[in-house]
Amino acid sequence: MADERATDEDVQDSVLSSYRLSARASAQAATATATHATAAAFFDVDNTIMKGSSLYHVAVGLASHNFFTPREIIGFGIKQLKFVTSGSEDLEDMASVTQSALSFVEGRKVDDLAALGEVIFDEVMVDKLIPGTLALAQGHLDSGQQVWLVTATPVELASVIARRLGLTGALGTVSEIHDGRYTGRLVGPPLHGLAKAEAVRALAEREGLDLAQCSAYSDSINDVPMLSEVGFPVAVNPDPELREHARSMDWRIRDFRRRAHIRPYIKPVATGAAGVAAGLAVGYTLRALRRRR
Repeated sequence: MADERATDEDVQDSVLSSYRLSARASAQAATATATHATAAAFFDVDNTIMKGSSLYHVAVGLASHNFFTPREIIGFGIKQLKFVTSGSEDLEDMASVTQSALSFVEGRKVDDLAALGEVIFDEVMVDKLIPGTLALAQGHLDSGQQVWLVTATPVELASVIARRLGLTGALGTVSEIHDGRYTGRLVGPPLHGLAKAEAVRALAEREGLDLAQCSAYSDSINDVPMLSEVGFPVAVNPDPELREHARSMDWRIRDFRRRAHIRPYIKPVATGAAGVAAGLAVGYTLRALRRRR
């Protein structure tokens, strides 16, 4: 029995170590605009900021640019259907999708994928964004706080989303890179569950943030570790398990799933920063121009 307990503890230590490796890599890869803020808001992406899986939307965009074949996209579609209908985030599915995506980009230039990610944001992602959550993010920006995305999506693509929305930066899954090209391997596991909490803690230490004054937003029960790290956790479009947990902990709950889509006209932000609204306005302008061609 003692040997079994020791084995279980060894496994738990190994898993936690792998999560911490992923978290440290993500925090080190994150870049931010200069700010003296001591508080921040951390937003999950999939089904929180954006409907569905951001990695799947990227895959669809890459396929439309002949980056993937139609056959290769089928696997993404199957997992996306499960993701949208259940609202769950299965760790094995997430790891499988992330690893599959990496196998497709193995040997590709990091800069090339980032540039294509900018195009895909305008073509695919802007219509998937959730207005209510974006308004919450804008509120934190307007109050002078940092706003970070925290997601299992590769950090280069997460950074594109954050930049286009005028956010501070993004924490995401880190891929191994050699000579400016992807090797097809991850640095640690996908940024998920406990790894998100570890990454938030590492970033807070780097940025001098007071987590007791910070907020976090997510739809998934898997993000309870991250939500529990901050003083103001909020369940957004929560799955049933997170809704129940949030109620038991007296956390705020916000549900935007029945709200209207983002309107083509977005009032410009009053702050000096680019801001969420400005980022969306650019996306909609580009889409409008394409439709007139």
